[in-house]
Amino acid sequence: MAEKVLMKGNEAIGEAAIVAGCRHYFGYPITPQTELTEYMSRRMPKVDGVFLQAESEVAAINMVYGAAGAGARVMTSSSSPGISLKQEGISYIAGAELPCVIVNMMRGGPGLGSIQPAQGDYFQATKGGGHGDYHNIVLAPNSVQELVDITVLSFDLADQYRNPVMILGDGALGQMMEPAEFHSSNTGLVKKPWAAAGMRGRGKPNIINSLYLQPEALEQHNIHLQRKYALIKENEIRYEEIKTEDAELVLVAYGITSRIARSAMERARAEGMKVGMFRPISLWPFPEQQLAKSAENASALLTLELSAGQMIEDVRLSVGNIKPVHFYGRTGGMMPSPQEIYQEIVNIMNGKGGK
Repeated sequence: MAEKVLMKGNEAIGEAAIVAGCRHYFGYPITPQTELTEYMSRRMPKVDGVFLQAESEVAAINMVYGAAGAGARVMTSSSSPGISLKQEGISYIAGAELPCVIVNMMRGGPGLGSIQPAQGDYFQATKGGGHGDYHNIVLAPNSVQELVDITVLSFDLADQYRNPVMILGDGALGQMMEPAEFHSSNTGLVKKPWAAAGMRGRGKPNIINSLYLQPEALEQHNIHLQRKYALIKENEIRYEEIKTEDAELVLVAYGITSRIARSAMERARAEGMKVGMFRPISLWPFPEQQLAKSAENASALLTLELSAGQMIEDVRLSVGNIKPVHFYGRTGGMMPSPQEIYQEIVNIMNGKGGK
């Protein structure tokens, strides 16, 4: 077993990326993810990697495009307003089918908002964010160890599907310190015959592009992308169920909010209330069928988010109109206490609460 190391979440992502074979990082500082950029500035030169602080977020994401197109394992990171600036580049990367990892440590919004943790970027991450019909694979860890494991997984998935993968964290996960294990990995050794990395004996050069001037060609490309997304939806669903078998009320939460929700759930259980929890780990593809099955025997669901309510739309689509889906959220960087969520559970179980 590997030795556990006490690390801040942001720094753990950086080390996990290096373990996964990432040797190119392009970014721009923004709170609350700046420690990741700082960490990569120190570590990349020591592993013969490339670190570059770009002049802007727009420049950084287009550097990612170039490195990914040449076949490198590459990552960038930012926080909410910075990710907004990267959206055009992310759409280009998705259109060109380039693998990369993008980290968003969400903060309060809209606009410049605050530097405190939030989950108001759910729509931006899971519904596209940029222009056109495309999807990022979106993964949401809830601990420093999961940040490590999901970072390594993200590089593998990006290469497997030639698709951008977004790690959707938040300011709390990025700043907290927890022990984590790092395991050696050979996953960086992936052949990429499609990359624009010289002729290498080929009869014609590889071309990396997302521009299709003929509508017939662009339509065929979009059909190809949708088939790929269908394959991802079939194979890459990830979630966690906790005590849902007999639950009358199922809490649905992801990321840092799921940890607070679990504390409230365990208190409710200790007091005899049949409460369970469903935690989506893949936000796209969203575990629709799995959530519906998990909530089959429940009377209601309670969605918990650090937003005004975004994931709740996917929860409602998953279970239909068969049973009520309540909501409790905090915004602006405020986080609910376990007591707040527990009280909402009590209100719903007594027929008095829920929005």
